[in-house]
Amino acid sequence: MNDPSQQHIGTPALIRRFAPYLMRYKRILIFDLFCAALTTLCDIVLPKIMSYLTNAATDPGIVLTVDAVLKLALLYLILRLIDGAAQYFMSGTGHIMGVYIETDMRRDAFAHLQRLSHTYYSNTKVGQIMGRITNDLFDVTEFAHHCPEEFFIAGIKIAASFIILCGASVPLTLVVFACVPLMAVVSIKLNLKLRAAFRRQRFQIGELNASIEDSLLGQRVVKAFAAEEEENKKFEQGNTAFQTIKKKTYHAMAAFNTSTRLFDGLMYLVVIVAGGLSLVYGTISAGDLVAYVLYVSTLIATIRRIVEFAEQFQRGVTGIERFFDIIDTPVEITDAPDAKPLQVEKGGIEFRDVSFEYPDDHNKVLRHVNLNIRPGENLALVGPSGGGKTTLCNLIPRFYDVTGGEILIDGQDIRHVTLSSLRNAVGVVQQDVYLFSGTVAQNIAYGKPDATLDEVVAAAKAAHADRGEFFDLDGLHAVDIALDIRRAYARERDVADVGELEMMCGKEIAHRAVERGERIVSLDAQHVDDGKIGGKTDDLRARTADVNA
Repeated sequence: MNDPSQQHIGTPALIRRFAPYLMRYKRILIFDLFCAALTTLCDIVLPKIMSYLTNAATDPGIVLTVDAVLKLALLYLILRLIDGAAQYFMSGTGHIMGVYIETDMRRDAFAHLQRLSHTYYSNTKVGQIMGRITNDLFDVTEFAHHCPEEFFIAGIKIAASFIILCGASVPLTLVVFACVPLMAVVSIKLNLKLRAAFRRQRFQIGELNASIEDSLLGQRVVKAFAAEEEENKKFEQGNTAFQTIKKKTYHAMAAFNTSTRLFDGLMYLVVIVAGGLSLVYGTISAGDLVAYVLYVSTLIATIRRIVEFAEQFQRGVTGIERFFDIIDTPVEITDAPDAKPLQVEKGGIEFRDVSFEYPDDHNKVLRHVNLNIRPGENLALVGPSGGGKTTLCNLIPRFYDVTGGEILIDGQDIRHVTLSSLRNAVGVVQQDVYLFSGTVAQNIAYGKPDATLDEVVAAAKAAHADRGEFFDLDGLHAVDIALDIRRAYARERDVADVGELEMMCGKEIAHRAVERGERIVSLDAQHVDDGKIGGKTDDLRARTADVNA
């Protein structure tokens, strides 16, 4: 996988693509923004209150009474209560809106992942995928909630501050606000560096997760070869790389935050100089200057909050970008526009001049294979590992599409029938056993979720999984036999790719594969030649077609 830090979509384009998820909850969003506006009232009104009090205390012409002070205090108390209620809604329901959006995006990502081909999973590490649909989308939750309200609040405060400050002193206000465009240019440039740093960080944590997953899932192999030290070295390499990238990220954050503090100081310096001179020349009152300083403080605090939010903003944008990396991955195996349900009558399977090469490495596995499997015929494919036996079986349910020729079931080109009807009619028992979370009974019934307990038990017994310690439907014992044939039994399918099943589960299973009447059985040649399947060797050879791919 390429480093995504080197390839990205522009932020405006990402926001536009993200907007439909946000608009699903526009009522909550609108009320959230209304509450955000209410939280600005205190910050806008307080400087005016302090200006009035200061002018009243310094101007003999203004009489300051207890009643006036109490009324101002009551006004501020009411505004604070409104602020508290609005903040409660923003912190509660506003965050819940973000959770809804996260759930929707994760649902869409997972649904798209289910449609992607084997090629995608061969070329993409599971750790990367997990990072994108968990951690990344959590950051999107925070982004979806905070981004609209933070920018909305900032817009209100900046606009209100500008108007009120102009009322006090237009020249002074213009000088103060002249710093804002310069600050914006510097912030944007540093933001781009920060975003690139976050992308590199996300990519590396995905690589680290994938490495850890590999090591933990392969613990039996690690211990068998006493390779713990080698795994520690691999982990340390990835861990150190992540440390280096994270250090660079914090350096970028430090540069960003330092620039904002310097601009804060510059704006205060302007107020001190220009405001002091205005007092000297009598162009501004003491109360107005107090209010001016408070409004400038509000303005600076607003800008600083936006700057501090930049880290969360970039995390959210990066999460959105990585989400759309999944969504934009093309689905290679799809229904043709004219696809119809497969109609199985007799069950004949025909390979006509079939060629195949894997799309990632263009390795030509099959060349011009012609094979006709008659209805009711049992077929064993015998050949060395890598000869194309499993590949040939994987082409029937369209795990991959042929690169040449065609495959027909009862005369129907499988590329012109619906995938669901095709895969419901074809059963493939993989040579690699995967045990899903849950009970053994649930795993056996995976291909038929509505199977009764009697059906599950019958399937387990047919697989000889009812012997001694292996028969525990409610437990999590490794009942390899039952798991490996679950689909063939549960849905009465007639195609099984056994591969090295005999080696894993014992010679009786190879016998059973033939006795059950599976239509296609794929065995490694040495298993037959070495006589490992005992009395069934001749029977298998009598029903074997050796396909040279």
